[in-house]
Amino acid sequence: MARPSFRAAPVRVRVPATSANLGPGFDAFGLALTWHDDVVVRVADSGLSIDVAGEGADDLPRTARHLVARSLRAAFNAMGGQPRGLEIVCANRIPQARGLGSSAAAIVAGIVAARALVLGGEQLLDDDAAMAMAARLEGHADNVAACLLGGVTIAWAEDAGARAVRLEPADGLTPVAFVPTTRGSTARARKALPASVPHGDAAWNAGRSALLLLALTSRPDLLLPATEDRLHQEARAPAMPRTAALVRKLRADGVPAVLSGSGPTVLALCGPGADLSSYAGKVWQVVPLTVDLQGAVALPLHD
Repeated sequence: MARPSFRAAPVRVRVPATSANLGPGFDAFGLALTWHDDVVVRVADSGLSIDVAGEGADDLPRTARHLVARSLRAAFNAMGGQPRGLEIVCANRIPQARGLGSSAAAIVAGIVAARALVLGGEQLLDDDAAMAMAARLEGHADNVAACLLGGVTIAWAEDAGARAVRLEPADGLTPVAFVPTTRGSTARARKALPASVPHGDAAWNAGRSALLLLALTSRPDLLLPATEDRLHQEARAPAMPRTAALVRKLRADGVPAVLSGSGPTVLALCGPGADLSSYAGKVWQVVPLTVDLQGAVALPLHD
C-alpha cells in the first residue's frame, strides 16, 4: 500500500454519546444521544500535542496513550502510514465512566478524523472497516455502532469483524438520562455477570430483544415490556444499589427505564414532554435528550 497523502487543513469531528443494551439487547443494541464531544485534529510537522477541555481534563493522558491518539494511529496504519506529527484538541462534554459511551466516542472520533485527514480516506478505510476497527479497539461493538451511525443500531460479530445496521427511531422517542456524580467501571461490571444463564432467561431475553426492535422503531407504547431484562441488570445491581433502585422505581411507575450500558447512569425512554425531574433527588442530574440521527460527522471548523 502506498503511503497516504495528508490534508494540511485541520478537521473537526463531532461524536455523540450513546447508550447500549437498552435492557435486553445485551452487547447488541445501541442508541445515539444528542450529547456531543468535539475533536479537532491537524497534521503537524512533528511530535504529538494534545489539549483536553471539559470532562476528563484533569486526568486524561496527554500522550500516545490518549484514546483519540491511539485510534488515530490505528486508522493511519490501516491506510498506509503515519503523519510526521499530530495536534489534537478535545472538547469533552460526554460524562466519563458513566455508561454513556465516552470511550466509544473517543475511538470513533479518532477513526473518523484520520479518514478525513487522508486524501481518499473513505475509500482506504470504508465504513465496514471503520466499524470493525472501532469495535476491536473498544472491545465490544454496541456503543461504537451507535456513535458511528446514529439512530438505533444493532451490532453483531462475524469472522471478519463486527458489523452493524442503523434503524430509524420512532417519532417522538425521548431519552432522559439520570447521571450520578459517581463513576462506574465497565470491566468491573462485566465481572459481575454470571458465567452462564438459565435457558428460560435466555429465551426471555431473545423475545424481549425482538420486541425492543419493534418498540424503538414504530411502537413506543410497547417500550415498558420491551425493555425488561433477565440477562445482566440484576447481576449488576449489588454493585450499584442506587442505580438499581431508581430503575425499579421508574419502572414501577410505568416509565421504561434501563441501565445505560454498564451504568451507573439510568436511561428512561419516554414520549415528548416527559418531566421526570421529581425523581432527581440529591444524587441524579436529570438530562432530557433526543436521539442523535447523524452519528459521527466531520464538520467545517468554523461551525
